[in-house]
Amino acid sequence: MGEENGGVARRNPVKVTFLPMGRVAEVPAGSTVLEAIRSAGIWFESICGGKGECKKCRVIHVRGDCTAESPESTRGLSADEIGQHICLACRTILHGDCEFIIPIESRTESPRILHGACSIAGSRTLPVRKYLAAAGSNPLTLALGRPSVSFADYAGRRPQFPAGWEERILSAAGPVTVTVSECGGYPEVVGMEEGDTTGRNYGVALDIGTTTVVGMLLDIGGCEVLAQASGLNRQITYGEELVTRLAHSRDLQGKLDLRLAAMESINAVIRELAGSAGIEPAAINEACIAGNTVMQYLFSGREARGLELADAAVDRKPYFRKARELGLGINPEACAWCLPNVSRFVGGDAVGDVLVSGMHRSDEISLLVDLGTNGEIILGNAEWLASVSCASGPAFEGAGISSGIRAMAGAIEHVSIDPVTGRASWKTIGDRKPKGICGSGIIDTAAAMAAAGICDFTGKLVEGKPGVRSGEEGLEYVLAGKEHTATGRDIVFSAHDMYYLMDSKAAACGATGVLLKKYRIRPGDVRHVYLAGAFGAYTDIASITRFGILPRFHNAEYRQIGNGSLGGAAAALLSLERRQEAEEIARRMVYIDLLVDADFIEEYTAALYIPGKKEFFSE
Repeated sequence: MGEENGGVARRNPVKVTFLPMGRVAEVPAGSTVLEAIRSAGIWFESICGGKGECKKCRVIHVRGDCTAESPESTRGLSADEIGQHICLACRTILHGDCEFIIPIESRTESPRILHGACSIAGSRTLPVRKYLAAAGSNPLTLALGRPSVSFADYAGRRPQFPAGWEERILSAAGPVTVTVSECGGYPEVVGMEEGDTTGRNYGVALDIGTTTVVGMLLDIGGCEVLAQASGLNRQITYGEELVTRLAHSRDLQGKLDLRLAAMESINAVIRELAGSAGIEPAAINEACIAGNTVMQYLFSGREARGLELADAAVDRKPYFRKARELGLGINPEACAWCLPNVSRFVGGDAVGDVLVSGMHRSDEISLLVDLGTNGEIILGNAEWLASVSCASGPAFEGAGISSGIRAMAGAIEHVSIDPVTGRASWKTIGDRKPKGICGSGIIDTAAAMAAAGICDFTGKLVEGKPGVRSGEEGLEYVLAGKEHTATGRDIVFSAHDMYYLMDSKAAACGATGVLLKKYRIRPGDVRHVYLAGAFGAYTDIASITRFGILPRFHNAEYRQIGNGSLGGAAAALLSLERRQEAEEIARRMVYIDLLVDADFIEEYTAALYIPGKKEFFSE
């Protein structure tokens, strides 16, 4: 009978049509609608990865034989939604050909993705160079009495050649350009082209995030950014959170699913970069990659199951492989070098943040905060560095919030509330009709609700306040009425949303408190606060401290460093010295695991108020 799914045997293929995009997928009968959506390559909301918990994977059943009306497929939906034939894609089993509408709130359209900047100060030694090669004499003699290959203006150890390449150079009728990489710590010839192409040396820097993949194509010799491109990480449909993807990777098929999804995402970005610059992807001779530890393991196919354990051993040395070994769509002989990881939840992306901030070279105390899907917080200076990781990011990116969506066109990104009328004013990305609220808008909303007295200092919504009403899950605040929204439904912020956000804010503030406590640092001692990623770029700093996500560092200069992960990858792409710095940062950074740290419970509990501990929020 074949594999079972939900009690239904997989048998003949069925065709599934998705509107309004008109995509058609063919999957075995017994598959879920979510599996068909993945097969169709549609960007789609599935935060929990198909476990039926997030209720975000909503589709509208138009026609066809499936379980769309069953209690399992409609679990957690309102009577009104069920009446509109809405069901959960991850819980709906396909029996025959079907047609579904993917509603606007379930689509991931025009996501706002943070790109990076490239800045290399001081002297640098290029990791990859080009030279003209020809028949010659020493210093690169192959063997006594035989012809040799010489490189113009080359000085250093004799490079290693792929088999047969020396003979091809010696037999060439005209000049030949070779590309020499020192990615592995020794010179190696990784490219050979007819003619003089020494003026065209390309590399790619990549940030492989849990949600997005962002790339930057650079002229290595000229330190010039030629193109930037981005896309969503196709692993998203297997779950938003790292732990969900780790669970999916436990078996061989799941591991292959995630690796393939990541490589498809990466190669799509590379093709877009190359197309924008008018070059072939094969002309790219080096890749430098930053990403959190889990993403690095999953995209490279390494065994990631151990990362689920609190005491997981993580190698702090850089990981590098040939592009052909990884399936990277560039010069097959090129090296792909990954920024080193620190721990299971502080990875090369955080090391890139530090590299860009320069805090590891400063005598003054700095704090670096990057709250993405996972949160990393780093404290220190030139003498020492300490890091923690907290599970705060999903709420700040819209996950787990009833009307929450990722940052895309139509997402409410900034909010203010009139304390007298309780009426909200908002701004959306792209000035579209609102269809949900993203991270920066969520933080603004919570801070404004507290300031207007719509919630008390514990985050509890106050009954009778303007804009507050009873909803299906208790009290809720109406942010935007249905007459103003793109979905035709009210956008609300519920009591459950506030409790979830309070938990996330307490985790972030509590994690910061642990670092300050252990190193006996007062908020006034911190001179620089670096805010990385989309959290730092788009969130209002006043809302961050007013709501209590971070303490008030009244003597600090705040600086938004953008996509530090990509910036760090670009710096390492262009400089061996920066690679050495990255290795040194990873080697000496202390990691404090909050899951087993006694101070965290105390700091977390103290942060479960708005804004939090008095000593953290005094003027």
